[in-house]
Amino acid sequence: MTKYIFVTGGVLSSLGKGIATASIGFLLKSRGFKVNMLKIDPYINVDPGTMSPYQHGEVFVTVDGAETDLDLGHYERFVNQDMKRENNFTAGQVYLSVIERERRGDYLGKTVQVIPHVTSEIKDRIYRLGEGYDMVITEIGGTVGDIESLPFLEAIRQIRLDMGAENTVYVHLTYVPYIKSAEEFKTKPTQRSVGELRAIGIQPDLLLCRAESHLPETAREKIALFCNLPVEHVIDAVDVDDIYEVPLNFFNQEVDLKILKKLNLSSSKANLKDWKVYIENVKKSKDSVEIGMCGKYVKLKDSYKSVIESLKHGGAWNRVNVNIRFIDSEEITEENVDEKLKGIDGLVVPGGFGLRGIEGKVKAIRWARENKIPYLGLCIGLQCAVIEFSRNVCGLPNANSTEFNDATPHPVIDLLPDQRGIVKMGGTMRLGAIKVILKKGTLAHKIYKKGEIFERHRHRYGINHKYLEMLEDGGMVMSGFSEEGFVEIIELPDHPFFIATQFHPEFQSRPLSPHPLFVSFIKHSMKK
Repeated sequence: MTKYIFVTGGVLSSLGKGIATASIGFLLKSRGFKVNMLKIDPYINVDPGTMSPYQHGEVFVTVDGAETDLDLGHYERFVNQDMKRENNFTAGQVYLSVIERERRGDYLGKTVQVIPHVTSEIKDRIYRLGEGYDMVITEIGGTVGDIESLPFLEAIRQIRLDMGAENTVYVHLTYVPYIKSAEEFKTKPTQRSVGELRAIGIQPDLLLCRAESHLPETAREKIALFCNLPVEHVIDAVDVDDIYEVPLNFFNQEVDLKILKKLNLSSSKANLKDWKVYIENVKKSKDSVEIGMCGKYVKLKDSYKSVIESLKHGGAWNRVNVNIRFIDSEEITEENVDEKLKGIDGLVVPGGFGLRGIEGKVKAIRWARENKIPYLGLCIGLQCAVIEFSRNVCGLPNANSTEFNDATPHPVIDLLPDQRGIVKMGGTMRLGAIKVILKKGTLAHKIYKKGEIFERHRHRYGINHKYLEMLEDGGMVMSGFSEEGFVEIIELPDHPFFIATQFHPEFQSRPLSPHPLFVSFIKHSMKK
């Protein structure tokens, strides 16, 4: 029988439920169990695809083209398996499904209510995800006490009734603040958070207590007493230097064994060897490189979460620390570009949408090209590189993308043919894993060491093929094409490392299998 583990969060947001959930999944998988992961988001949006990254961070794209919450990126990186559309659903999807069924008459004249109809839809989605797996680990987004989360909490309360206590585990992540003036940890927020859960019928089996430093035994005992669970089930979720140390912290406190005992399961010995080697490689790295990341969402680092992690993976593979300098593209001008970028060993321009900050990216790319600084462009980073090259090498000073200026006389970047006439914005971009064919003898072919690859996409615009000959005459190489003939990779052979992709390689990089583009980019940045 499939087992179900639920992770909830209390006190405040951004405590790291996604990391905690991914770490639990990693530990259980390392013991030989077949695990599946699920993130439930309580907002009414059908998916995060139409949201600004400032709302919930990056939009993570799965292999099957779903635009999902960034926590699915954590799941993939920790559990080392591809997530799909069904691994993330929202309140919007649930209510939409219920309403569509009501319109079809599926409820046979009944009054449609949150209980049982909405909660049954939630449970059905969770149960379907468990088919063929030993366990499903579900993270409930939001914070306990939010009105949006109530139907989901009610649904997981019912699942214990349906499946039995021996087949379900409730894990609650909470925050224990340290008050400097009083010189003590305060447990009251945790007590209140657990109290709210218990009021709706959920008694946590494990408490993960997030804190800046290790909790004293007296604090753990107090939490255990007031939250009605054994003190050994109050877990010290202390801050760590690197998120990939979290599973080891949980392992040392036998979180996985406590969960398995609750589920009446025995297991083989955990295989953490490769993970520990990765952590050691990070800690032993003495050299460092400084990478400039130029974008318009830099005030919220989670907007570029997968890019940040991919750079770290590339650094660990090269035994070097990666220091990221976040550069606001809106602040870059002709006069200060040298000052803003001076001292970096490599430049990344990650994905994004819209006009804001574009000219700053173009100026930064020109600086990297002319100063022979290693450059990696991702999605809009490719489009801005083509605009810059067209303007400053090919002699088209007004070259632009029709996304930024629909009246440009030289639309070197234009809307893809199949994107014309689309009215609905959500879920209509070129999305998911698409085959890319690499040209032999190019840098891209050398990096990948193969002729065909599959990479994940999220875009509406691409290189206008009317300008390909001009770009190639100027010295730009088109080193990767899709089967439909769209340009997927560009590079400059007279540069130490200048490569840009229309796809998002960051979505496929993992600690134990770093993406080759990031490994090569960091390697060339080290040479700089």
